[in-house]
Amino acid sequence: MSRPEHIAPPELFYGDTEAGKYTSNTRVQQIQAEMTYRALELMALPEGQPSYLLDIGCGSGLSGEILDEEGHYWVGCDIAPSMLSIALERDLEGDLLLHDIGNGFGFKPGSFDGAISISVLQWLCNADTSSANPGSRLNKFFTSLYASLSRGSRAIFQFYPESDDQVSFIMGIAQKAGFTGGLVVDYPNSRKAKKFYLCLFAGVSPKQVNMPAAKTDESTVSYEGRQSLKHRPTRKNVKHSAKEYIQHKKDLQRSKGKEAVPFDSKYTGRKRKPRF
Repeated sequence: MSRPEHIAPPELFYGDTEAGKYTSNTRVQQIQAEMTYRALELMALPEGQPSYLLDIGCGSGLSGEILDEEGHYWVGCDIAPSMLSIALERDLEGDLLLHDIGNGFGFKPGSFDGAISISVLQWLCNADTSSANPGSRLNKFFTSLYASLSRGSRAIFQFYPESDDQVSFIMGIAQKAGFTGGLVVDYPNSRKAKKFYLCLFAGVSPKQVNMPAAKTDESTVSYEGRQSLKHRPTRKNVKHSAKEYIQHKKDLQRSKGKEAVPFDSKYTGRKRKPRF
């Protein structure tokens, strides 16, 4: 079976049909939740206080919903419009951006307390066109991400590498951008449960890096403990169109005195200020 990144670019592969199938699949929901919780564990955020996180390749918001539940503030970015359309229709608190991460970020330095990414990094290693250079795109990505993170923070990437050489290729570019850290492989002897997490540190010297321990006890793996998102009760009984929902959420945030409410886009009336 061909890997998805070998079939088509992500913005084409995850069209309306595939994005809908991905989001509604109960098994996908459960596995994504498991990997998101593990990524948050590896991020080692301060307990009892919210953090401002970047969700890289946020898709339809499966990870974002968990960030909401954990009390964090977050910005999600994705290149697939169909995925973001689904995310906009859900009751999520994060700010969503349509963005190609291979072009780098333009956030203010030190904006985020950490970054999380589930099943995305391998897409950057694939040359979708003759002009696309994986090394150049990864360099822009990691260099700009490093600048966007506060010193001492972590970026955790769950991904599916094709080979050890690909892992070395990615890690080498991340190190040139300033990151330290390495690879954490959970359940390395299990074909089914084995998962790869790239754990990167921003502003931490190699001598100060304390790599998290990998999980090895396969008996602790469970994808069935979390209630299916599809069957969870919604927090609101009123259904809105995407436009009505976005405007309603922003108006509610403004009424509560929140200062960092995003400007309205063309879909909700007023012109939105550029982010990049």
